[in-house]
Amino acid sequence: MAPTPRGIDTTAVRESSRRMVRELGFLGDRCLADVGHAQAHVLVELERLGEATAGELTSTLLIDKAAVSRTLTGLMDAGLIARRVDASDRRRRPVRLTARGRRALARVHATADEQVSVALGFLSPDERAVVEQGLALYAKALARRRLQRDLTIRPIRRADDAAMAAIIRSVMGDFGAVGEGYSVHDPEVDAMSRAYRGSAAGFFVITDGERVLGGGGFAALTGGEPHVCELRKMYFLPELRGRGMGARLLTRILDGAYAAGFTTCYLETLEHMISARRLYEAFGFARLDGAMGNTGHCSCDAWYALDLPHAPAS
Repeated sequence: MAPTPRGIDTTAVRESSRRMVRELGFLGDRCLADVGHAQAHVLVELERLGEATAGELTSTLLIDKAAVSRTLTGLMDAGLIARRVDASDRRRRPVRLTARGRRALARVHATADEQVSVALGFLSPDERAVVEQGLALYAKALARRRLQRDLTIRPIRRADDAAMAAIIRSVMGDFGAVGEGYSVHDPEVDAMSRAYRGSAAGFFVITDGERVLGGGGFAALTGGEPHVCELRKMYFLPELRGRGMGARLLTRILDGAYAAGFTTCYLETLEHMISARRLYEAFGFARLDGAMGNTGHCSCDAWYALDLPHAPAS
């Protein structure tokens, strides 16, 4: 289980969530237009998708197969959906809305729209904009939490070296960072666990089970002041991007650097690594006019520094 980020009080959000659930009637047995809550979600998704199998609805609605099966059975018994056999694949048996189902869904939409529009009518335009943006951001954050559920951040081990080296070379190759002056040629790439041993360095990997999906670390800046460390070799496989793990890993690295006694973190990157630069800037890294220290990575063209302790990204 991931720890609660520093400075976050969950009490107010949880209380507001409970109040919304109650006010929307989600604790009752029936939903809108005499359709159950899960049934309403299935009808909405079938309207959006046209048709879907039980397995596809399971993935979309984030509930187990047994619950989907019960919901579909209830909807078919009520005549709101019907199953068909896919002529191109007879094992695939999608369901779709019937005419009765479309009429029921229209009533669901009308009732829900009225409920929400009346509630929002008590707010000013600026307050409505805050609600819309806040709900969208909260839903996005919850989705990221779900996508991170099986992922772990831990210190690198010797058994991780080969996988991490392959990730570094693959990602840097994708960005064209393979010639002279790039860190992909550093001798440490093939032995990261050994290179980052000791109290003044650290390297962490993100794993799904035993599979390494990315990593990053810190160590003293070569040729720099004693209080300055360098953020090093923070790279992920494409499947990990967009899941919010960059912020979690960067927080872990910066916490480790501060605990090791460093007061400034420096990094070098490439101008066209836009997503990475956005992450660094969200954490408060300030752009520098030139390089610090003597890393030997003369092909990098963007430099940043951050005073520690850092503030987590918003």
